[in-house]
Amino acid sequence: MSDRGNLHIKGRVLAGPEDIRDELWVVDGRITYERPARTDQEAGTAEGWVLPGLVDAHCHVGLGSDGPVDESATEKQALTERDAGALLLRDAGSPSDTRWIDDREDLPRIVRAGRHIARTKRYLRNFAHEIEPGDLAAYVRREARRGDGWVKLVGDWIDRNEGDLAPSWPRWAVDEAIAAAHEEGARVTAHCFAESSLRDLVEAGIDCIEHATGLTEETIPLFAERGVAIVPTLINTATFPQLAAGGTKYPRWSEHMVRLYERRYETVRAAYDAGIPVYTGTDAGGSLAHGLVSAEVAELVTAGIPAADALSAATWGAHRWLGRPGLEEGAPADLVVFAEDPLSDVRVLGDPRHVVLRGRVMR
Repeated sequence: MSDRGNLHIKGRVLAGPEDIRDELWVVDGRITYERPARTDQEAGTAEGWVLPGLVDAHCHVGLGSDGPVDESATEKQALTERDAGALLLRDAGSPSDTRWIDDREDLPRIVRAGRHIARTKRYLRNFAHEIEPGDLAAYVRREARRGDGWVKLVGDWIDRNEGDLAPSWPRWAVDEAIAAAHEEGARVTAHCFAESSLRDLVEAGIDCIEHATGLTEETIPLFAERGVAIVPTLINTATFPQLAAGGTKYPRWSEHMVRLYERRYETVRAAYDAGIPVYTGTDAGGSLAHGLVSAEVAELVTAGIPAADALSAATWGAHRWLGRPGLEEGAPADLVVFAEDPLSDVRVLGDPRHVVLRGRVMR
């Protein structure tokens, strides 16, 4: 059943963490809680626990381990996300032009952050614009205009002279760059593993930090005070020991990565307890597979975040954060139906019964 029609969904509609309804209809691709006058025109019915389309707030569409991939591989990535129930993606940096996806009604909606902006020879080859600090603000303006309201910086990376993680940018460049993005109407996020890169970015007005493994008791209150969100990408952090094992040329870096890994759950729970907004992201693309957002929600629960809040990090809260509707009256019908209650066990998210995108049942 893939044609758009008047779909009737019964069961438990989780319109919000405390807003649970008994049924909804999809009419002309949009959600309504009012019974249509012509129920005989229904294309079908479905039953179960209903959530807004899941959100992967840190993935990379059109990116592979060696850089940009072709449209066929990009399409496969997007379809994998869709079939996993991830219908809203924040693309946190890609060298590929994926605007053609917007014309495909069978592919997820994407909020783009343009292409990564990194320091020269301080990031993965073929992924980012690699520039020097004096050009940072100009590149930020360019990517702000290319993206969908976000810009992505590489805030730190291994400095081979130091043999460890180190900030990519001097404070003056960060100040100029974030101010430029905000003037363009874009929010700024940054890849950050280390402790040392965080304070300058937050004090300069950054909106979000990706990974945020370097949060400490000194910087957590600063994040909370400024309302800076984090996307922990815990399933990516799980790869740190493997990365460290391959970095024997830089023992300080390897040891640092292992320490960040070992305290990963403690870091995320401390951030949550302090009131820092936390959202789900997988870092899919590059080296990690797409379609893993359910595993990331489970990781947040393992870190000690209550199930309802971990679920919100991938649904209601994430939609609001990205400025996209959820299951409101009149909203586009992007939703996922599950056989069991995801509030009771978030592992249910890994097995959608139905995926509805733009009012069409995709599975």
